[in-house]
Amino acid sequence: MNNFTFYAPTLFAFGDGEEKNTGALVRRFGGSKVLLVYGGGSVKKNGAYDAVTSSLNQAEISYVELSGIQANPRSGKVYEGIELCRKEGVDFLLALGGGSVIDTAKAIGMGVGYDGDFWDFFTGKAPITTSLPVGTVLTISAAGSEGSDSCVITQEAGNLKWGCPKSDAIRPKFSILNPRYTCSLPAYQTASGAVDMLAHICERYFTNTADVALTDRLCEALMRTVVDAAPRAIANPDDYAARADLMWTGMLAHNNSCGVGRDQDWASHQMEHELSAFYDCAHGAGLAVVMPAWMEYVLPHNPMRFAQFAQCVFGCEMDFACPERTAREGVERLRAFFRSLGMPTTFAEIGADPKDIPAMVAHRAEKPGGFPFGGFVKIGPDEMESILRLAAR
Repeated sequence: MNNFTFYAPTLFAFGDGEEKNTGALVRRFGGSKVLLVYGGGSVKKNGAYDAVTSSLNQAEISYVELSGIQANPRSGKVYEGIELCRKEGVDFLLALGGGSVIDTAKAIGMGVGYDGDFWDFFTGKAPITTSLPVGTVLTISAAGSEGSDSCVITQEAGNLKWGCPKSDAIRPKFSILNPRYTCSLPAYQTASGAVDMLAHICERYFTNTADVALTDRLCEALMRTVVDAAPRAIANPDDYAARADLMWTGMLAHNNSCGVGRDQDWASHQMEHELSAFYDCAHGAGLAVVMPAWMEYVLPHNPMRFAQFAQCVFGCEMDFACPERTAREGVERLRAFFRSLGMPTTFAEIGADPKDIPAMVAHRAEKPGGFPFGGFVKIGPDEMESILRLAAR
């Protein structure tokens, strides 16, 4: 196990009705005027908006609103939010929604006190040192941004979907997690969230670091929970127990508690960012296409780790004479699981065109330090093209 420093100061209030404490938590963490960030009409239909604004009113906390945040969040809303915060004297950001809303709030928070373009943080031109405080009320179990130190934004000038450098300055001060608000999600969003969780864990699980048995077991337990709970939540959307398991798993999958002390990969995420930049597909859907193809391509690097994944997550029988056979069975079981949730597993199913693969590789190269990437196997332009062509079969 590698040396590590782990700091995760977010307060979590988990369970049905906890959103009633939103105003008190904003006060606790120093907020007096809030920018309420949210997406479309779903938070008004499921009651989350009314509950949160009522709590703010009861706590005598004024607020202004920034709505219309899209999936694969765009820079335009970040710029709009920064200007609104400055104009209105906002001192606290409250994200009501899922990962796209939370990531937008984080990017606004880092940009408000900065004299330049917030995108400087994403290019590495400026370090992230301070941010307006952010709180979240989660309504989608998926991205894990409610407990993470990172965010992903698409810069509309150039269509660049990039993540910012990790910084504890943008970790939420508190996150309210009420599984009840996820019961009204369409099955496709629930499934996309489940894929995103699995991918966040796999990016940590597939490592070259030795002697990481403890975090291996944590990763495997979380992955098995997703495999068990996601089908139950889709079959019965009001299954609170399944929704609760998914909501807490999504947070643990990405606050790095199961990734400490080990080198991590993140190649699948880097490639998926190009897919969703080009086609605006759901992040989880893009991962369902890319990650099994990445696994198939890099599997010969360490067949035993993939065989362990197959055995411990999907219950495949270990073939000690040929561990690679078990490993490949695990990859196919993962693909089959994604299909069982109604997720795409090929380019065609997300409307992607194999002719665009060279352009996606070239687009990736525009990112500073864009190649090579990946901690398990280094991925250069040729390898990225080969993996995307596997996904396009």
